[in-house]
Amino acid sequence: MSALRIVIADDHELVRKGLRSVLDAQTGWTICGEAVNGREAVELARKIKPDVMVMDVTMPELNGLEATRQILKDRPKTEVLILTVHESEQLVSEVLAAGARGYILKGDTTRLLVAAIESIAQHKPFFTGTASEVVLGGYLRPGQPARKESRALPRLTAREREIVQLLAEGKSNKEVSTALGVSVKTIDAHRANIMHKLNIHSVTDLVRYAIRNNIIAA
Repeated sequence: MSALRIVIADDHELVRKGLRSVLDAQTGWTICGEAVNGREAVELARKIKPDVMVMDVTMPELNGLEATRQILKDRPKTEVLILTVHESEQLVSEVLAAGARGYILKGDTTRLLVAAIESIAQHKPFFTGTASEVVLGGYLRPGQPARKESRALPRLTAREREIVQLLAEGKSNKEVSTALGVSVKTIDAHRANIMHKLNIHSVTDLVRYAIRNNIIAA
């Protein structure tokens, strides 16, 4: 396979180095960027316009699922391969709903990473384990990526999901406003609206919600 441009997004340096060592060995493949969180991944995708994003699910500031939604909204031709240590039907459904065409467990990367990227680079799905069962069950139509909003988070907007993650990670309203480039009053309003929508009344409940819906890791 020739002229394939790849961006790696993972918050662990050792993981990024391991992925790079495997991918650099492939003729014609170029690692054109690395991101340490989902927000950086989105920015790199806009700037570099890669063919493939190799994306960890659990990253700070913006998780891999939300980053995938934003990337594919701007760059629908970019393919996303999700890497995760978790395996559950709910997570698989969310990955598919976010629009990623590939999903493999981190423990399988040495064995399956190259094959997975070769497949999605040709716009063919590649899923392993539980993901395969979900796909075969009809969640994903052959040859068509799911481009729907996640069923697990139907009530929140993209911006609200970003705010939930940042608050659940322990950031103050002021820190969230700085990260998102909006006023503290705007974040106050979003926070109140989020609490009302989800019928929760404390940050602790918000953290539980974020963990339950794979927005942050437990």
